[in-house]
Amino acid sequence: MLRFKNNDTFICAFLMACYTGMSTGEVFALIWDDIDLENRVIKINKTVYCKKKDDKGRWFLGTTKTTGSCREVLISETLYRIICKYKEKQKLLKKKYGRKYKKFELEPIKNEYGKINEYKIVEGKYKNLKSVEMVFTKNNGLYVGTDIIKYPFKIIHNELGIKNCRFYDLRGSYATKILRNGAEIRDVADILGHSRIETTENYYISSSEETIKEANDMLEEIMKSDVIDEIINLKF
Repeated sequence: MLRFKNNDTFICAFLMACYTGMSTGEVFALIWDDIDLENRVIKINKTVYCKKKDDKGRWFLGTTKTTGSCREVLISETLYRIICKYKEKQKLLKKKYGRKYKKFELEPIKNEYGKINEYKIVEGKYKNLKSVEMVFTKNNGLYVGTDIIKYPFKIIHNELGIKNCRFYDLRGSYATKILRNGAEIRDVADILGHSRIETTENYYISSSEETIKEANDMLEEIMKSDVIDEIINLKF
């Protein structure tokens, strides 16, 4: 991460995914109202995605994939300190840019039945719209959705030589690490917003040569006994 020490936004977003298991769309859909620093909880109830660009932009906020995906995740001590530092830096940038600091609002989008099913993120130039403070923006407040990770990942792929790596993979890494270290599969599924444990097992937990060896060594230890030793010493 030292390669990105001057990119506070990327570092905070990266570690947000590492410490919570949030998906890419969930991380970049965050507004400051979603983060309760006093109680150290993050409310996850939406995701961000892009559509065809027009004069108002191309980024939209919609609901999570399923109702079960709406959840709360706890903020660990390390993540709490990172978020606080990042928020303080953002406050300083707001003062630095003053009126030039970008502001955003949510424009409700109705479907064919007249029901609001998503919101378009637009610059704060329009009347009677709900203003929002997006968490992950450029220094001048400009919100560019998940595009903000494109350049850092070019560096990761091309300069650092880590080819098979996506921001979304942090979600699977989170699930694998906490499960391997004793977390219950049901708890992992709940944290990721999965109603079915099978989804967590099939798509978000992976093994490696190291974990396979650990499992093999574990069995070796469990099976140790005098009877086994006698069998080993038998002449065939």
